[in-house]
Amino acid sequence: MSDARKGLILHLGLLVLLFGLQFVLPAYHHGNLARVMVLASYAIGYNLLFGYTGLLSLGHAMFFAAGMYGMGLAIRHLGWSPAPALIAGIAAGAVVSAALGALALRTAGVAFMIVTLMFSQAVYLAVLYFGEWTRGDEGFVIQQAQRVLWGVDLSQPEARYFAALILFGVCLLVSLALIQRPFGKVLIAIRENEERARMLGYDVFRYKLGAVVLSGTFSATSGAFYGLLFGYVGATFSTVQYSILPLLWVLLGGAGTIVGPFIGALFTFYLIDISSDLTTAHMLIVGVVLVAVTLFARQGIAGELRARLWRWLP
Repeated sequence: MSDARKGLILHLGLLVLLFGLQFVLPAYHHGNLARVMVLASYAIGYNLLFGYTGLLSLGHAMFFAAGMYGMGLAIRHLGWSPAPALIAGIAAGAVVSAALGALALRTAGVAFMIVTLMFSQAVYLAVLYFGEWTRGDEGFVIQQAQRVLWGVDLSQPEARYFAALILFGVCLLVSLALIQRPFGKVLIAIRENEERARMLGYDVFRYKLGAVVLSGTFSATSGAFYGLLFGYVGATFSTVQYSILPLLWVLLGGAGTIVGPFIGALFTFYLIDISSDLTTAHMLIVGVVLVAVTLFARQGIAGELRARLWRWLP
């Protein structure tokens, strides 16, 4: 059996497992897993840029927020239904990522990281400045009646879970297909040795711009779905915290692995959830555990599995 087929079977198996869990999980974990799948889709977008292309961004919250506000403002102020509002959110993320890529890719290394952070902060300040429309820090709620997509009420737990699963499944399989295609191989070549890729005749800027746009569009899609499925749009999702979180999830799960973002998001979510039940100083526990994982699994959880057991893991 080829490595590509093994990878496809593994990831399809994960989706089948998540589908089956819908029917057995208690209500609390059912809701948590829906949230994790949407956030993992966000991390998958980040992984395309950082894990596979080697570009460290500290501004991905702007893409997540672009999708969320593009969707939310279309519903709140234009009275759009969920389907075109979702398209508006995804389009907003694609436009923002294309504009950012065209500007930020003129820099490299630490400068690229700083530029993405600056643009992200500008988006956050814009959300606050136009508070008359965005409601600033307070944010706004998307009413239950506005969250009905093609006759399906996405405010209901079962519908929300399946919508999150569909989003995650599409992001997972599309990213798997991209990485196994020549485009993905070139991104990996750029990550490993950009100068050599350029000497081989590849238009490095064009490929990196494509990676930024794809990453931003994935992230915006997850932001749009997050706002629609959970009924809230707020400035919190455009802060630096939401740029750091996907980096953390990817590093813990395994940068440059398809399943790593999901593992990292799931691990971090429940680590915070469980430790917060034990003590008010739960972030101390979280910090110690994260440092331990970083020290003993330097390639992330999925990365270590690939290095030690499954070398075919994409």
